[in-house]
Amino acid sequence: MYGDPEVHELREAIAARHGVHLGHVVVGEGIDGLLGLLVRLTVGPGDAAVTSLGGYPTFNFHVAGFGGRLLTVPYRGDGSDPEALMGLAREAGARLVYLSNPDNPMGSVHGPEVIRRMVEAVPEGALLVLDEAYAELAGELVVIDPEDERTIRFRTFSKAQGLAGLRVGYGIGPKGLIAAFDRVRNHFGLGRVAQAGALGALGDGAWVPQVVERVVAAREEIGRIAAGVGLRTLPSSTNFVAVDCGRDGAFAKGVLEGLLRRGVFVRKPGVAPLDRCIRVTAGPEAAVAAFGEALPGALEEALAQGGGVPR
Repeated sequence: MYGDPEVHELREAIAARHGVHLGHVVVGEGIDGLLGLLVRLTVGPGDAAVTSLGGYPTFNFHVAGFGGRLLTVPYRGDGSDPEALMGLAREAGARLVYLSNPDNPMGSVHGPEVIRRMVEAVPEGALLVLDEAYAELAGELVVIDPEDERTIRFRTFSKAQGLAGLRVGYGIGPKGLIAAFDRVRNHFGLGRVAQAGALGALGDGAWVPQVVERVVAAREEIGRIAAGVGLRTLPSSTNFVAVDCGRDGAFAKGVLEGLLRRGVFVRKPGVAPLDRCIRVTAGPEAAVAAFGEALPGALEEALAQGGGVPR
């Protein structure tokens, strides 16, 4: 049998978890899939959308795919710049303002007061898109009235629930906007196994704390590994750690390639100065250990190839 096209039972459980009405919840194939639907609903050719330069790229792909005009704001230090994002949105008459909080790819997080100020600053006709994929790993995040027409929030079962392979994400927002997703979504896109797995994760009160505990332990171990070879890690509220390689992006790329040659895959930001870092997932013990074994050689190799420009 197909999965329930209304995803009723899972939506009901999510609504209960967040204390909202069922009509405030949409479920889809991960946050990535829901972002695509949101952009399709709100952005037409030439419409402006605002995001952080070097931030999570999938939002950008959707905006470009539907003919939108992507505008970007540089990071401030190692975090996104909420004031600059909202300022550019006002200037450009943007339809969407995207913020990953906690941030991907740097791992930083903005507290409730910062996000409340962003909501209050949303220009008329715009929508603040809060990607909270790592929410359960971050502690306290802002609580927003789901009927607030200025905001939609996205969550996922891929991170703290450890169910990335099932591709289950959800959005919480005003009923009118949530209902509009029914016009464009794939009604049979979420299979029975995915729906059952997500329900199981919601119903098991010990599961998320267990996953979070394992993530925290892996983050700490990655920090120890990095410190052991003289590198610094950035504070992380996510299931990954940004490791500052201490030089420029070319050097960090050399470290990444050295790790890949040793069978270890990591990512890195693509825009300076964020690209001085590599982004290491807080994986199982064996995977983190493999990173620890490979990093010294990869670092030594990158230094031997020229060493990049010290920061």
